[in-house]
Amino acid sequence: MIEFKQVSKTFATASGQVAAVKNVDLTINAGEVYGIVGFSGAGKSTLVRMLNGLETPTSGEVIINGKRIDNLKGKELRDQRKKIGIIFQHFNLLWSRTVLENIEFPLELVGVAKEERRKKAKHLAELVGLGERINAYPSQLSGGQKQRVGIARALATDPDILISDEATSALDPQTTDEVLDLLDEINEKLNLTIVIITHEMHVIRRLADKVAVMENGQVIEEGPVSEVFTHPKEELTKRFVSAEVDTKQTTDVKQVVTNLLEKNPQGKLVELKFHGQQVERPVINELSKSFPELEISILEGSIHQLADKGTIGSLFVQLVGPVEQLKEALTLLEKLQVEAKVIEHG
Repeated sequence: MIEFKQVSKTFATASGQVAAVKNVDLTINAGEVYGIVGFSGAGKSTLVRMLNGLETPTSGEVIINGKRIDNLKGKELRDQRKKIGIIFQHFNLLWSRTVLENIEFPLELVGVAKEERRKKAKHLAELVGLGERINAYPSQLSGGQKQRVGIARALATDPDILISDEATSALDPQTTDEVLDLLDEINEKLNLTIVIITHEMHVIRRLADKVAVMENGQVIEEGPVSEVFTHPKEELTKRFVSAEVDTKQTTDVKQVVTNLLEKNPQGKLVELKFHGQQVERPVINELSKSFPELEISILEGSIHQLADKGTIGSLFVQLVGPVEQLKEALTLLEKLQVEAKVIEHG
């Protein structure tokens, strides 16, 4: 278990004191995938760097498995760092070394015998899907393969905690998903605690069990991913969630919406939001059966799977018909616990 207790970090600069982290309280359970999301300068990297002593808090305590680690020095700090692996955004590979030699490097630094470290490095190369590329050099690898080397290297010292520091930011969407699938597999196989630093809500949705949203050095919202995605409270969180899961209205869709509103200004354009088992419920069918005089036009929709096995979805529909039935249809949606937001004309 990882605990941040009232942790703050202040830096002295030429223009005065800068508070990078302010009074953060967080608990990350063993085996969890925990995401920390925020824009650049939010304080997320500074906070996580306190786990391995690269930063020390100005005040507060950092505790791992019941042991306070923010005041460790010398050998105790070095031993603690062996228990934490880090995956970097830009890979940080040694270009003059092969895949196998890069994975071996952390073991070499701590004095593991050559035969033992080579055996372990080969096993880790297999684990990340690079068993046939162990003699290749970084210049011969794709971005996704380089990051797989970085992941294998981070696992070399058998860490309890794996930190992913914007590890997918330099990758294309397909490769990002492949790397996230690999991290999910590693989490399950090794029961590692994974802490993700990112500004991409897609990464949180695909991988994390819980998420903390940071802004100006503070945690402004925190909780299970399914809860934060379905009921975001803070404006910044709503922006992050909207950018990831809201239906994207393309130019064509906007034109269709405009035409429908002009043709049927008395109708209702409604955005429906679903989560959990609601996604599987035939809501449109129920509306159609209950209100046969209503015309229902489906404009656009999407469904997203969350890492914690939850599901969320959204659907834009237009309802046209008698005013009383329109009101009753919205009441039925409320009874079905489907969030319905009427989009105002114009």
